[in-house]
Amino acid sequence: MTDPVEVWRAPKLKSAYTSRPDWDQAVRVWVGVASVQPDRAYESYSPERDQSQERLSVFLPFEAVITSGDRVKLGGFMYDVDGEPERWAYTSRRHVRLSAWRALR
Repeated sequence: MTDPVEVWRAPKLKSAYTSRPDWDQAVRVWVGVASVQPDRAYESYSPERDQSQERLSVFLPFEAVITSGDRVKLGGFMYDVDGEPERWAYTSRRHVRLSAWRALR
C-alpha cells in the first residue's frame, strides 16, 4: 500500500422532505496509505447525455474508518464511495475494499 488517501465525511442537511450531505462543511476523518487499482471506465453516449466515469478499487488498512456516504481524496480528486465498503477480516491480509467513482464530464 503506497498511495496516499484521505477519507472525508460531511454532516447531513435536513429539511422537511430530504436529508443530504453538506460537502462544504466536510471534515477529514482518516488519512493513510492504500492500494488503488483501476476498476473500469464507463462511457455513455446519447443525445441527452454525454458522460464518462472513472472507477477505482481501493484497498485500505483494516483499521480505516469509512462508510458508504463518505468520499475519498486520491491524487487531488474527490471520489464518491459506491456501495458499502467490504471488510476482509481473515488471515494476515486483513483490509477494507471499496469501489470509488467520479464523473469526468
